[in-house]
Amino acid sequence: MSAGLLGLCLALAAAPQQVVFVPGRHFTLAWTHSIEKVRWEEDYEVSGPPARLLASAARIKGSAAGMEPPPDARLRDGWYHYTPTERSPRRLPLTRSEFTADFELCVNGRCQPMGHWLPSDGNVTEMTACERAASR
Repeated sequence: MSAGLLGLCLALAAAPQQVVFVPGRHFTLAWTHSIEKVRWEEDYEVSGPPARLLASAARIKGSAAGMEPPPDARLRDGWYHYTPTERSPRRLPLTRSEFTADFELCVNGRCQPMGHWLPSDGNVTEMTACERAASR
């Protein structure tokens, strides 16, 4: 029996039965803070089976009130680099509002708004690691 294809599953919290699969083992989740206009990026790996997320690195482009980088962050090329404290989240709940820019999901070096894969309902999108059966 062959292993399935690893990737991300995206689902609206209000409609968890509608799941979109995004294949890939490495991705970056990015967003711009709605008030301070500071970009954040988090790198994840999908490992398995069973599929699970591993947070490998994070960056903040500067700092602002209420958004201080963690104490272990190091400034390099204008970005505060650090290792996330939550290394293996089971899921990432992402609040997507019509009043702010959408999250960006970068897969294979290509970044696109999350709406490219799953339109927002203005509420929470659940992102998890998952496995899809290999096609024959």
